[in-house]
Amino acid sequence: MWVMPTKGADMADRHASFSTPTLGLIWFGAAVSLAEILTGTYFAPLGIEQGLAAILLGHLIGGAMFYLVSLVSARTGVGAMDATKRTFGSRGSVLFSAANFLQLVGWTAIMIQSGAVAATQIVPALGTAGWCVVIAALIVAWIAFGVRWMGRLQSIAAALLFVLTLIVSYVVFGSLDGSPASFAADGTMTFGAGVELAVAMPLSWLPVAGDYTRFAEKPGTGSGAATVAYLLGSCWMYMIGLGMALIAGTSDIAGILSAAGFGIVGIMIVVFSTVTTTFLDAQSAGESASAITSRLDARIVGVAAAVVGAVLAAFAPVGDFEAFLYLIGSVFAPMAALVVADFFILERDMSDDPFDVVALALWIGGFALYRWSLTWSLPVGNTLPVMVIVAGVAVVVRLAQRRMARKA
Repeated sequence: MWVMPTKGADMADRHASFSTPTLGLIWFGAAVSLAEILTGTYFAPLGIEQGLAAILLGHLIGGAMFYLVSLVSARTGVGAMDATKRTFGSRGSVLFSAANFLQLVGWTAIMIQSGAVAATQIVPALGTAGWCVVIAALIVAWIAFGVRWMGRLQSIAAALLFVLTLIVSYVVFGSLDGSPASFAADGTMTFGAGVELAVAMPLSWLPVAGDYTRFAEKPGTGSGAATVAYLLGSCWMYMIGLGMALIAGTSDIAGILSAAGFGIVGIMIVVFSTVTTTFLDAQSAGESASAITSRLDARIVGVAAAVVGAVLAAFAPVGDFEAFLYLIGSVFAPMAALVVADFFILERDMSDDPFDVVALALWIGGFALYRWSLTWSLPVGNTLPVMVIVAGVAVVVRLAQRRMARKA
């Protein structure tokens, strides 16, 4: 049962908030989105077999980091960005809070625009810009309900979205015929690139996941439920996108729903899914802003993020976000590797220090390594080797520091 946490609550009180099933429903609802489906269409050059394999492998890699980062917040009772203070210091973590705020505003814009494009099938007269305003207003109303009611609302949304995905899956994989030749790879995308594209989506949620698992009643099972639910939903959405591109020959989900006779109802649920997913982005943008300075109210900033996202969605070219996903990976993959290594291996906590210069230097090196790794062609993608290298170097450096300190 959801219990509203109060300021000054101790660790035990803060961990008595979200039940394990509720966390699963929240993150299943987060996975079911147009952005995930559209990303799945990018896998069409791999063909059906390699495309599915890349989707599954990439999600396993991204899911492992999703679970570990979520577990850090669940055990410490602090949000994702506050958890970075343990590695980078109280002021050093501001860099990642600011980066997270920007990427969440970007995701808000992407999601609002994709939902608005689909919604024009219901009322074309509003146009994309008009629907951007409507969806943003719904997100603001969702934020106004507050996290007290979020678990219940997300449960309803998840149930509706589950039905919709069954319908879309049936239409794409059951009633539309495709030429078997279209299922084969065409060689324009490598398998490793596909894996990396699959890793990128769960990776983009790393700075957000802890904002909700920190309220888990049971840290381990709550984080596990959130991870499994998200991975199942995300893989499903990617597969629908792949199927749309290969079997249906289109990336227009609104057109598929209309052709199947579920036009208005289906598209309304798509709009609803946009609201429930984008709410997490806008709400966590507020959490990141309040992590930068406590003088900022998280809810007010979340509303502002929704408004700015709507403006960007209406007037900025945010439709193609593949490069955006890789940029997110380059920022947050090395960050996550360092946080996980410090918490689970080194057991370091630098929250009381303003900066950890060594940690920031390691992150800069990891960022540069990730950008360089985009030129590699590895069957496991780029994120996994980069994170292993960054975490390994961090452990070696920290153990060397401890040895030197003991000698001194």
